[in-house]
Amino acid sequence: MSSKGKTSSNATWNLDSSTEAPGQLSRCFFSSVSVIHNSYNPAMTTSRRQPTMISPADLADAIAGEFEHIEGDLRIEHAVYGLDARNEVALHTTLADALQRAGFGVYAEQRYPGQRSRKRSEGERCDLVITADALPLRQPDQQDTLFDAPNAIDLDEAFWMEVKVVNQFTIEGPNGSYSSDLLSTVRKDVRKLSREPGILRAGLLIVLFVADPRIAEHDLHIWEQRCIAGSYPIEPPIRRDIAILDRHGNDTIALALYPVRHI
Repeated sequence: MSSKGKTSSNATWNLDSSTEAPGQLSRCFFSSVSVIHNSYNPAMTTSRRQPTMISPADLADAIAGEFEHIEGDLRIEHAVYGLDARNEVALHTTLADALQRAGFGVYAEQRYPGQRSRKRSEGERCDLVITADALPLRQPDQQDTLFDAPNAIDLDEAFWMEVKVVNQFTIEGPNGSYSSDLLSTVRKDVRKLSREPGILRAGLLIVLFVADPRIAEHDLHIWEQRCIAGSYPIEPPIRRDIAILDRHGNDTIALALYPVRHI
């Protein structure tokens, strides 16, 4: 097991150098009341439910707590492979399970609101759509039908979250696409979330598996600066770090949940 104070070249790469390597980034970045025959009938009183606002910090805490729990189990089992050996699809399932256990409603691979006029099989999809209090998510094509839950959350009341997982090291060794995965792909997600009609609350969750928390801090800072320079509407992140055993070169899971403003 590698210690936090390791000084191998893997933990001390200079991300500002001109040579790309895993862990390196180049410098650039109502209430209506029903009255029947003039008498008040409480059974006929309806009011629009005020949605519970989801706190991004609560989401980050739920995910970090789940990762810590899983890592603890893996250590007891003396597991050869850790969370960093799971592919992105498997980690999405882990994230959904964590949020559901924390009392949220979680709906995976939901079509973006602006894409709903297309066939069900078409259109871009969001990784996770989250509702407060485990409430169902309203599907516009089922609205005012028998399938429409009366307590469903409208699409614009939910929290839409894209997830990007980037490993500095994989089970095969150093990840040569670490920099490009972090710098390019995730910024496309920010643009998509910020400009999509019908989405008012959204965030981008970056999950980094890295050799040292200082690498995550440095790399995320450079990514943020590039987003700011490109006028991407991100807000300061909610950050959580989870220590893991160094099984493949990574000893830290760095979570960074960036709220994304609608523009």
